[in-house]
Amino acid sequence: MILQQIRERYQQDTLIGTIAEKIASQKQGTIQLTQLRGSLKSVLFSAVTQLNSGWHINILSNREEAFYFYHDLRYLLPEHDVLFLPTTFKRLHDLQDQDLNLVQERTAVLQKISNRQKGIIITYPLAVCEPTVSSQGLQSASLTLESGKEYSLNKIVEWLHQQNFELVDFVSEPGQFATRGGIVDVFSFSQKHPVRIEFFGDEIDGIRAFEIDSQISITQQSSVQIAPNLANESKENPFIFSYFDQLSLWTYDKLELLTQAQTYFEAKYSEDQENIKQYLAKFVQNIDQFPQIEFGNRFSTQADHKFAFESAPQPSFAKNIEQFIQYLQELEDQHIKPVMLVESPAQADRLTAIFSEVNPTLDINLEVGSLHEGFIDKQQQLACFTDHQLFERYHKFEQPTAARSKKSLSLNELRKLYPGDYVVHIDHGIGRFAGMERKENNGNMQEYIRLVYRDNDLLYLNIHSLHKIAKYSGKETDPPQISKLGSPEWENKKKKVKRKIQDIADDLIALYAKRKAAHGFMCPPDSYLQAELESSFIYQDTPDQGKANQAIKKDMEEQFPMDRLVCGDVGFGKTELAIRAAFKAIVGGKQVAMLVPTTILAMQHFNTFSDRLTDFPVKIAYINRFKSTKEIKETLSQVAEGKIDLLIGTHRIVNKDVRFKDLGLLIIDEEQKFGVKIKEKLKEFKVNVDVLTLTATPIPRTLQFSLMGARDLSIISTPPPNRQPVETVLQVFNEQVIFKAVSYEVNRGGQVFFIHNRIQNIKEISGMLQRLLPDIKIATAYGKMDGAQLERIMLDFINGQYDVLVSTNIVESGLDIPNANTMIINQAHMFGLSDLHQMRGRVGRSNKKAFCYLLTPTLQGLTSDARQRLKVLEEYSGLGDGFQVAMRDLDIRG
Repeated sequence: MILQQIRERYQQDTLIGTIAEKIASQKQGTIQLTQLRGSLKSVLFSAVTQLNSGWHINILSNREEAFYFYHDLRYLLPEHDVLFLPTTFKRLHDLQDQDLNLVQERTAVLQKISNRQKGIIITYPLAVCEPTVSSQGLQSASLTLESGKEYSLNKIVEWLHQQNFELVDFVSEPGQFATRGGIVDVFSFSQKHPVRIEFFGDEIDGIRAFEIDSQISITQQSSVQIAPNLANESKENPFIFSYFDQLSLWTYDKLELLTQAQTYFEAKYSEDQENIKQYLAKFVQNIDQFPQIEFGNRFSTQADHKFAFESAPQPSFAKNIEQFIQYLQELEDQHIKPVMLVESPAQADRLTAIFSEVNPTLDINLEVGSLHEGFIDKQQQLACFTDHQLFERYHKFEQPTAARSKKSLSLNELRKLYPGDYVVHIDHGIGRFAGMERKENNGNMQEYIRLVYRDNDLLYLNIHSLHKIAKYSGKETDPPQISKLGSPEWENKKKKVKRKIQDIADDLIALYAKRKAAHGFMCPPDSYLQAELESSFIYQDTPDQGKANQAIKKDMEEQFPMDRLVCGDVGFGKTELAIRAAFKAIVGGKQVAMLVPTTILAMQHFNTFSDRLTDFPVKIAYINRFKSTKEIKETLSQVAEGKIDLLIGTHRIVNKDVRFKDLGLLIIDEEQKFGVKIKEKLKEFKVNVDVLTLTATPIPRTLQFSLMGARDLSIISTPPPNRQPVETVLQVFNEQVIFKAVSYEVNRGGQVFFIHNRIQNIKEISGMLQRLLPDIKIATAYGKMDGAQLERIMLDFINGQYDVLVSTNIVESGLDIPNANTMIINQAHMFGLSDLHQMRGRVGRSNKKAFCYLLTPTLQGLTSDARQRLKVLEEYSGLGDGFQVAMRDLDIRG
C-alpha cells in the first residue's frame, strides 16, 4: 500500500498536474524532465498516467532497463494491466532467428492494444523498430469464434491449415492444433493457453482454456480470437505507432534510441542503403507525430517545455548500518521523511532486529514493497530507500513472460512410447502399449490409448485419463510380469508394498529415537549479527532457500546432532546456506570444517566465505595442494589451538594430523565426488557434530536414505528470480558452430568455457580456437598443472583477463563466474549425466541467456545409453531439475 500512497502524493502535486495538462493539450512537441534520480521517474510516470488518459508508450534504453521499469510500475499501478512489448528476435546479430514464444508474447500484446482504448506499454528500441502488422491487418488475419454460434468445422480446419498451423496429436506450443471428432484444440499466437473448442453438430457448445500437461480446463470462455504467426508478414507501415491515434511517448534518451534504430536497420537491411535511410526517416517521422517526454542527462532537441526536479539518488552506505542511521538523522533535521522498502516480511523482521539493536529510538517507516532504486526528493520532503541497495544486493527484475505450463510428463512419455513398451496403470497394473486408436463415443470420434494385458485382454484409456498411466521403469534384462485384468493380484501387490512401507516407517521411528538420544551442541538463537549477515546477501532469497535456511537453523538449535541433506540445482544458493550455517555455529563458539572435492573449489569457497564474512570477526583458512607443507603445518597448528574458526579443504582435512579444538559443524559439498574410504573417515567426524551435506545430483544411496527419511532433506527447486534456462544444443563437432558460439559470447562481453577432458591434446584444442578467433585471449587449465600456475590462471579468468578457458572437467564443481555464459563440451558422450549437468551449471548464473553446446561424433556411432543421457540433458532446462536428473541418471543406469 505504501507505494500507492507515494504515487497518490505525487498525483496531488501542482507540478505533476501541470505536466499532465501539457501532455493533454499538445499533439506534438517535447517535454523534458531533468534531475530525476533513481526510481523517481517510475513514481512520476505512474502519477502522470493516472491524470492523463489514453495510451502511453515507454521506450527504455535497453531490454534490462525496460524490465526494471516494468517491475516498478507493477508495484506502483497494481490495478493496471501494464503491457510489456518484446521483440521476436533472440539476438540482434541474427534478425532471421525468431523465437516462437516471443512471437506469442508480442502478438498477445498487439491484440490487447488493438482491442483497447487506453493502456501502458513498456518496451525498448529493438522491439519498437521491428516491423509490425497493422491493427487492421491483425484483426482481419485473426479468426473470432463465439460459443453458441454455428460454424463449419471443416472450414475452421481448412483456415488453420492455410495459416500454417501444424496438425499434431496434442498441442504443446503456439501454432499447433489437434482434432478429435467434434473437438478442436488450438494454441493461438495471442493466447497464454491453448483452447478446446467443442462442437455439437455445427454449433460451438463450449470454449475452454486448458493446461497443456494435465489437459484440465482452466476457464470457460464465451469467445476466442485465434491469431496466426504474423511476425513475417509484409507491412506497409512497419512500426507499432500505427496502432494509436493519440499517445504520450516517453524515452530516457532519444539520441540513444535513434542510434539503436540506426544499428537495427543496418543489420536488417545491410545490403540496401536506400532502405536503411528510408526506414530510419520513417521511424523519426513516426516518433515526431506524438507528444514526447524525455528524461535523462542528454537531450536530442530543444524542448517546448522543461521541468526540473530537486532529487538525488540513494547514497551508497557499503552495508554500514551506523552510517545509514546517521544519514537518517541528517534527513530528519531537514524535515525529510524516510521510507525503507524491503522485498519480503522476513527481510523486514531482520532489519527491525538490526535497527532496534543499533538505535532503538530510530523512526523509520519500514514497508514491504519493491522499487529498483531509491531516491531523495527534497521538493516532496521524501526519502525512499531500498534494502537491496543498502546491502549492495543485486536486484533482479521479474521477467514478464506469457504463462506457460511445464513440459507435460504424460504427453512427453506418450510420444516416446512405442508399441510393445511396458506401462503401469494405477488401477489395473502392468500392461503393454499398443498404440492409439479412434473410437466412437456417443456419436463423436475420440482418441484412446490401447493397452494389452495378460491373455490379450484389451483396455481402452481415454486421453483425459493420461494421469493414470506411467512408463514402466526397471531393468531391461528383467521384463515385468504382465497383469491380469479383473484379477486381485495387482491390488494384493499394492497392499504388500504398503505393508513394507509400514515396516520401513517402524524402523525409521527407531532410528529417529536413537538419534534423539544422542546429545550434540545446541546453537543459541539468532542474534542481530545473524540477521545482519542474512540481510546483506546480494540476492533475494527464493522461497525454497528461505525454507531450507529456517530448517537448518532449527536443526542446529536442537539438542541432538543435525544430519541434513540440501539438494539444490547448481547456482540455486546452496553456498549461501552453508555460509549462514557456518556463521551460526561460529557465533555459538564452535569451529567449522568444510570438505570440498577439488583444490579449485576450496580456493573459490575461501574467497566466497571471506567476502561474505569480511565485516565480521571470523578467521577463515583453507588447505589444498597449492599450499606449501610449511603453510599447511602452520594452519593446522592454529586450527588445533582454536585460532581458526572455519577450515576449508579437500580430503586432506580428514587426515589424522588435522585436529580441531572444538568442532561443531561439518559441511560436505558435492558429496557424490567422494569415495568410500573418505566417507568412512568422515564417520569419526560425525560423532556429536552437526552435518550439512550439499549436492546438486545426489548419489543413489544418499537419495534413497533421504527419501526414506533416514536423513532430513531440503530441496531447493525454485530458481532465482529471472534465472533463464540454459539453452542446450546437441551438435556434431563442427568448427563453424564453435566459431559462432564463441564469437557471439565474446562480442556481448561474456566468457566461454571449452571443456576437453584429454590432457594429451588439450593444447591442440587451444590452438584450433586461436586459429579460428585470433583476436581473443585463451587460457588452458588442467589438474596436473603446477599449483601456483593453475591458481593464477583461474583467478585471471575469474577477473575477466581471458575470454575462453580451455580446461578439463576441473571446473565442474562450484565455480561461480556470472560473466561466463557459454559452455562447449567436447566429446560430451564420454561424460555421465550428473557430470554433464554439473558442468552446464557453471553457466547461466546471471540474468543473461546462457548456452551449452554438447559436441559429439556422429550420433549414429553413440551407444543407446549415451544418446539417452544427452537427450535427457536437452529435455531438462537446468531450472531446479537436479533432483529429476539424479532420478533419470539412476533409471538410465538400471
